[in-house]
Amino acid sequence: MVFRISFLLIILLAGAAGLAPARFGAAVDGLLAGMLANTGWLYLLVVFATLVFMLYLAFGSLGELRIGGEDAEPRFSYGSWLAMLFAAGMGIGLVFWGAAEPLSHYLNPPEGLQPASMPAARAAMRYAYFHWGLHPWAIYALIGLAMAWFQYNRRGRGQLSDLLQPVLGRHHRGWAGRCVDIAAVVATATGVATTLGFGALQIVAGLRTVFGTPAGTGMQLAVIAVAFVLYMASSLSGVERGIKWLSSFNLALAALLMLVVLALGPTAFLFDVFTNALGDYLDRLIGMSLRMSPFSGSPWVGEWTIFYWAWWISWAPFVGTFIARVSYGRTIREFVTGTVLAPSLVGFAWFAVFGGTTLWQQLFVTDLHPVLESGYQNVLFAMFGNLPGSALLSALAVVLLVIFFVTSADSAVLVLASMSSDRAGDPPPTRRIAWGLAIAVVAAALLLAGGLDALQGLVTISALPFALLMVLVIVAVHRTLAHALAVRRRRAQRLRHALEHWVYGPHRTRGPAPPPYQSKE
Repeated sequence: MVFRISFLLIILLAGAAGLAPARFGAAVDGLLAGMLANTGWLYLLVVFATLVFMLYLAFGSLGELRIGGEDAEPRFSYGSWLAMLFAAGMGIGLVFWGAAEPLSHYLNPPEGLQPASMPAARAAMRYAYFHWGLHPWAIYALIGLAMAWFQYNRRGRGQLSDLLQPVLGRHHRGWAGRCVDIAAVVATATGVATTLGFGALQIVAGLRTVFGTPAGTGMQLAVIAVAFVLYMASSLSGVERGIKWLSSFNLALAALLMLVVLALGPTAFLFDVFTNALGDYLDRLIGMSLRMSPFSGSPWVGEWTIFYWAWWISWAPFVGTFIARVSYGRTIREFVTGTVLAPSLVGFAWFAVFGGTTLWQQLFVTDLHPVLESGYQNVLFAMFGNLPGSALLSALAVVLLVIFFVTSADSAVLVLASMSSDRAGDPPPTRRIAWGLAIAVVAAALLLAGGLDALQGLVTISALPFALLMVLVIVAVHRTLAHALAVRRRRAQRLRHALEHWVYGPHRTRGPAPPPYQSKE
């Protein structure tokens, strides 16, 4: 039922965007504006509470618990695990926005700052860290931990509705649970299709820079077709092979590209940017987390921060489900550290190198404002054009984008197939093929119709019920983990009493306590 209804809804949405893109976009824009104006504060509070809760789990007593049970062993090495988390969670996004977002914030800054000023440059890096740092990964980690715990420790089906069991009881498998599962599948499919559409746009921009190929719709469709073959081959080969290998290779390639740009660019300046931005970010973390603009009426927070939070929430079912599948055997402390702290540090380094280089070029080399106006996807390659070996750098970026495209898509195919299945375990290949074809068709249809922006807004709107759901998930996870910890402590206590009974006998004690210490003075 979940598969049929969600699949039909995806096709209907794609048809609406393709047949009437103007009317579809106007309706979505109206709903989006109203939602951001009236419920923006809710996103800020929920996401901040999520971050606080995940840090509490990491550094509290609940962090001792292990996903899968006390004897569970991780299925992947720490390096492979982090690579898959990074590739599934933010691969394409980091490449797309790494150079463009800091430049955009510098020229159109928040907090009423003067555009193109030194305070605007500092704010640009600080907010790039903010939007891609601890908060989004905390969202992913919450859903991932909940999915992993209910699937491996409570023998769940691997569906989002299982998370409601501590709140709804047995009714989580009724109509309410099915509605949650259908909404999760639809939001995931539309979010993935939208992101892949943006990835196709940037790949085409890179191919034009390197090979001089045309940048029309035909080339975009060709990129999607080739990517479809690649990510289906990876998905059908399984997590242990295709997805794992591609993710590990791509993480190494991303690290190589970052190090090359660091070496060719203003190296000392970039280290200063990383250090200064990290300090600003940590110093103003709480203020940025709860910042609205009720007195100035500025739309910046709604256009960037609230939009990002809604975007991450809409992606949480996808990324969280995938994280759950690859995190068996990790302790909760290890899980939170690996899914929140480690990827955030990688993202900080990425933005410091690519965003810092772009800002340095804007300040001291050339004006990149016209490039930004022509499209965010062009900023990265324009930045490469001002460095030695620009053609090679652009080629490496294209390869990186293609592999991130594939790893995001094959992870999405696996997750969509699992979320729309009533059985636990690996979904059948036919279900994977169906979803792989669906997201490719949706991405292509929206590119033809020009409806990517509208669908992105639709995904943002769909995140509102998930923001409320996350509050219930926090309550359910804390209740479940606290019960598990209490059971573990009772078992340890019974074991200790049994050992004392065996060593000392049923009616004997360890003997009298030693006399108190007395000084000889």
